Amino acid sequence: MGESESLSIFSLIINASLLVQLVMLVLFLASIISWVMIVQRGRYQSRAKSQFEEFENTFWSGIDLNQLYRQGNKGNQGVDGVENVFRAGFKEFSRLRQQGASDPDAVMEGTQRAMRVALAREEEKLEANLSFLASVASVSPYIGLFGTVWGIMNSFRGLANVHQATLATVAPGISEALVATAMGLFAAIPAVLAYNRFSHRAEVLINGYQTFAEEFSSILHRQVHSRQ
Repeated sequence: MGESESLSIFSLIINASLLVQLVMLVLFLASIISWVMIVQRGRYQSRAKSQFEEFENTFWSGIDLNQLYRQGNKGNQGVDGVENVFRAGFKEFSRLRQQGASDPDAVMEGTQRAMRVALAREEEKLEANLSFLASVASVSPYIGLFGTVWGIMNSFRGLANVHQATLATVAPGISEALVATAMGLFAAIPAVLAYNRFSHRAEVLINGYQTFAEEFSSILHRQVHSRQ
């Protein structure tokens, strides 16, 4: 029975009008791309969260900042996440100190500016592709509805050539059209759930990065003033 049902749905898609088929194709492609992005975003944000927790534990363990910076240089894997914020701030802080900058406020201003740039880049990484998921979530139901309306219009237009209209006459056309609405919801529901989840996780991580940057800035502020 399940096989006959799947074949009937397949036949509805095949027998639909060209425009409705194009609508279904667009929705199918949007759904596939959305799932690829959902998997990619999920893996990236999970890795960013674990790296953040690991780096914070190392940072607050009392390790020397120069040693922590050198460890990042020796790592074979690319540096990502909050460690980029640390490295950008510490690199600029060390550069300004080596140049003999005597004004502590100028040193801290340059350090904080470097960390703000790094924070903005990490925010872009965490929120990458979320705008596409939001677009799929909001637009897909309307695209599916457009296909449905067009299919129903064609079904009723075909009644003009029929002398005796029955439910059996219009049912196939309406069924074909309703598949478009179903596909629109199939694309939109996972996209909206994923967008809400990933947006929240990105916001939590970004807030964590910003808190770390402020705490790290306070540490450097004490260092630069204690050496005056």
